[in-house]
Order: sequence, then C-alpha cells, then structure tokens
Amino acid sequence: MYATADDEFYVGTAMDKPKAIYTSRINQAIDYVIAHLDEAPSLEDISNAACFSSFHFHRIFSAITGETVRFYTNRLRLEKSTRLINYSANSITHIAHECGFSSSSTFSRSFKQHFGISPIEYKKGNVIKNSKICKELFPIDDYIIPLSAEQLREKFPVQVKEYSKRRVVFIRVIGSYQENRVLEAFTRMIKWAKQMNLYKTESIFGMSLDDPKVTPRDQNSYDVCLTIPDTLKLTSEQCFSEKVMEKGLYAVCRISGDLRVVATVWEYMFRHWLVNSHYEPEHQHAIEIFLDKSNVTNWDHFDLELCLPIKKLNQTSKN
Repeated sequence: MYATADDEFYVGTAMDKPKAIYTSRINQAIDYVIAHLDEAPSLEDISNAACFSSFHFHRIFSAITGETVRFYTNRLRLEKSTRLINYSANSITHIAHECGFSSSSTFSRSFKQHFGISPIEYKKGNVIKNSKICKELFPIDDYIIPLSAEQLREKFPVQVKEYSKRRVVFIRVIGSYQENRVLEAFTRMIKWAKQMNLYKTESIFGMSLDDPKVTPRDQNSYDVCLTIPDTLKLTSEQCFSEKVMEKGLYAVCRISGDLRVVATVWEYMFRHWLVNSHYEPEHQHAIEIFLDKSNVTNWDHFDLELCLPIKKLNQTSKN
C-alpha cells in the first residue's frame, strides 16, 4: 500500500482494515492525478476519484502521503515535464500545455522554483542537482556501466510488443529506495499469490512511478504488481489496491544481471534507442516483468523484461 516513511504500518506489516480502505481510496486519487496531469485536475475532481468529500480531503491525502494535494500534483506535473523535455521533440510551450500549465511563462517560473534551473537550461543539458525541497536524489548515474551505444545495441536488442489489457493488484511503496521496503512488498505479494493459487499462472512485475533523477529519494514510489483473472473477487480484508492497465505498446528489452545492468539498460533505452526510433514515450509507467518468479527477491541477480511504454512519433512536433 501507499505508506509514509514514518508510518508504523508500512509495507510488509499487517495493516488494519480501516487504514487499508483509506489507503486504497487515496491510491485511486493518485492514479487519477497521474492520468489527468495535462488537465491540472481540481481538488474536487481528485477527491471525487477517491469517493471522499472535498471538504476534508486535503487532510486525509496529507495524512496518507505526507504531501499536500497541491504540492503532490504540481510535483508530478513538473516531473512529467522533465521526461518530455528529455525524450520528446516538442517545444517548451507545447510541453507546458501538455503538463497542465496555462502558459509557458507560468510553467517556466514553476519549473525554476522547483528545480533551480529553467526548462531551457535543462533542455540544453544542465543537470538538476536538487529539487526545491532540497532532498537527496538517488545517484542512479553511479550504477551506469561504461559501454558505447554500439555495444549496448548489440548486447541489448529492443523489440516492440503490444501488451493486452490487464487487471492487477498492487502494493504501493513510498520511499522505495529505503532498505528492504520493496523486497518486503514482493515477499508479501508472492505469499498471497501462492495462497490464492495465482503464483504459477500470473505475472509478477514492478513499476516505478518516479524518475530517480528528479524525485527526492524518500518520495520515490514503486508499485509491486500481480496480474489477476477477471473472475477473481477481491475482499477488503486482502488489503490490496486494484487497477486496470489498458492495452498498450511497449519497447521491450530482456536482461539478466545485477542492478548495474538494469540501470544501464534503462538509460540506454531512453537515451539512445528511443531518440533514434520512430516512437516517443507514452505517458504511462515503465514496468519490469520478473521472468524467474522463484528468484524475485534475490536482488543480486535479475531476470527481467524492461518495458518502456511508447506511441508512434508525432511527425508534426516542433523543436
């Protein structure tokens, strides 16, 4: 579930039923925000998605996530903009509107307040060192293996695949870089999958909701996911959130190795494969499908399909 860093009911422990219900409904609000960033959703829209009255919703949201609705929504809009600046050919003005800002000047002002540099400076290659709230970023670049683009292309071929619509249950972990939090979530999910006779037939995958290069490490979120049959009925006692992932196109690379290989191939897919392809990123989360389910919790070695959501490149985009 989604839990704050100082929450005693963090992932991996038993959560009482009322807290689980609140958490599940806040997850619905979060997923609504993510799906509607281009619209700058109102407080009423977000609270309605969670079936809460807007009158006290901001207090409930802050209690569960540790952030205000306004700060959380604005942070996600700005973090989405960094991905578009990096990996699309659209103009700053186009990106501003795609992220729900009323004008490029409003967007630029908000971007600089949050990241310390302007969108144009960021597009030119200046690096974000800290966010506005001055919290530490995860040093993902330290994990990159020094290989040339040609070596990466030969070693890690990328295929384009279409995945069908999937119904999934998930555990949302906030502060996902804190030791053992994600592992505890996977352990809990695997135990439940075996109890429900789903372990052999369903897929286990992870989904990072944030970019470690722009999101402070204690706010990075990760969904531990399990596909489930359409016929399965869930009860509130099971304390999982549920969502439907629509059919989509993905760039897929199969990898086997340690965390350095995972980080290196993700960097390659974004920095080299994507910008030389006929595709651009779709606004969905990248996923990591575990191919060897018996080895999911062994993070010294991964067997994964790294899946980057994509769509056909918009030929009318402007620089």
